Amino acid sequence: MQITDLVPDIDRRFGALARLFGNDGAARIRSAHIVIVGIGGVGSWAAEAAARSGVARITLVDLDHVAESNINRQVHAVTPTIGQSKVLAMGNRIALIHPGCVVDCIEDFVDAENWPALLAGIVAKDFSTSSLSVLDACDNIPAKSAMASWSLENNATKFISVGAAGGKRLAHLVDVVDLAKVTHDPLLARLRSNLRKFHKAPRNGKKMDVMCVFSKEEVFNFNLNSFPETNVSLPSDHSLNCHGYGSTVSVTATFGFSAMGWLLDRIASSSN
Repeated sequence: MQITDLVPDIDRRFGALARLFGNDGAARIRSAHIVIVGIGGVGSWAAEAAARSGVARITLVDLDHVAESNINRQVHAVTPTIGQSKVLAMGNRIALIHPGCVVDCIEDFVDAENWPALLAGIVAKDFSTSSLSVLDACDNIPAKSAMASWSLENNATKFISVGAAGGKRLAHLVDVVDLAKVTHDPLLARLRSNLRKFHKAPRNGKKMDVMCVFSKEEVFNFNLNSFPETNVSLPSDHSLNCHGYGSTVSVTATFGFSAMGWLLDRIASSSN
């Protein structure tokens, strides 16, 4: 028998969730629609977790393609997928895990102008704050600001934003907190500043109503003088992404799993 001939037993495949979240909670997860923006070192693992949790519909948003340099940290990056669209490579992987999952692949980058209209054509029938869950795993500040602002304006309680996994080596220091309490993360610090400056987010207090994944570890600044035997050069843009600072899958995957874990718990616990 070929693997492709196997008829999936959905209850057996994803039944463990009911023993963890209860029947009602597992049913909410199984009927959920999750949008993941950024299918890289963090977002690909978040998508993997959503698929392995039996989520009914997953929308993947990214314009990038799989590169050989992605293989150290991205779950869909393997030798045969090099050069493929990241959303299509991830969509094909999801089909092997959860054949019944509806996967929408949007080959585009989110920016301040196209969010949330970018999703309207595909998710219009259930585009509401009560039915839609959004996970921001991109590293672009205008895009992150647009999504976080949208979540605040629409009281979207199932929204989570991910900070910078680059330059971090200790997976056990990853945490999920409100944006107001985030430390040690230059990407989320800029997001917090933008929301307060341009989107009327509260400047004081311990709550901004935007949940975030971050690491309490100091960013490791790679110094070529410290590793003279290493034949690499640093990017000229001093970017905050994994390529700029360096990365390890143990941290990027932990970021993705932490974000999806929070989101699945929120979905399971929600009455909407």
